[in-house]
Amino acid sequence: MSRQVTQPRFNMDWMLRDLASSVPETRHVVLLSSDGLCMAQVGTDKDTADRLAAACAGLQSLSGAIAAEFPDGDGRMRLVVIEVDGGFFYLMAAGTSSYLAVLAEDSVDAGLMGQCMRDLVARLGEHLSSPPRVDGRVT
Repeated sequence: MSRQVTQPRFNMDWMLRDLASSVPETRHVVLLSSDGLCMAQVGTDKDTADRLAAACAGLQSLSGAIAAEFPDGDGRMRLVVIEVDGGFFYLMAAGTSSYLAVLAEDSVDAGLMGQCMRDLVARLGEHLSSPPRVDGRVT
């Protein structure tokens, strides 16, 4: 039985709570599919999470195009970090067709954030994957 794309397979927010609580100064944590569907969120409302997921889909696509320019690489984006006035944005490949996005205050420990994100992905990567979809439905 297939379900609409907008319905998550199960609540995955709990997977992100540890990251949000273990790194001080974390504002938002969002798990998104490669096509911009918010699959889980912590520390934010649904509208903000949806906006972040949509923006991240474009950013990961752009990053993939840049990664393809490296002849010895595999053409995939692994991590993007953007520093802006007031904070940092992190986007990391998480599971199959999924990405982990984090917004943090400018006083965040960048090394701790990167390590905690890598640890989360290593521990739970298979659960962070986006299911394949056909004609707008989860297969």
